[in-house]
Amino acid sequence: MDSKVTLSFDEEVIRQAKEYAASQGISLSRLVEHLLRQATMEQNGSLEDFPIADWVRQVSEGPAEYRTRKRSRKNSKDDFFSSKK
Repeated sequence: MDSKVTLSFDEEVIRQAKEYAASQGISLSRLVEHLLRQATMEQNGSLEDFPIADWVRQVSEGPAEYRTRKRSRKNSKDDFFSSKK
């Protein structure tokens, strides 16, 4: 059973990932699913140990940047329900 999730990425990373997925004959969703499956099924000590780390380095430029923002529960709930419309 498929479930939907909303993710945010840099536009250039998305463009490159879409091109890569198309060259492999799969959708971007299936590519992300495959990469997440690899990451969660393997016993890796850190993000750098994931088997996808080399691929991520190829499609990204510069060091990894993890962006987080503090959001209230109400804002999270509002965002979730507005994405369902």
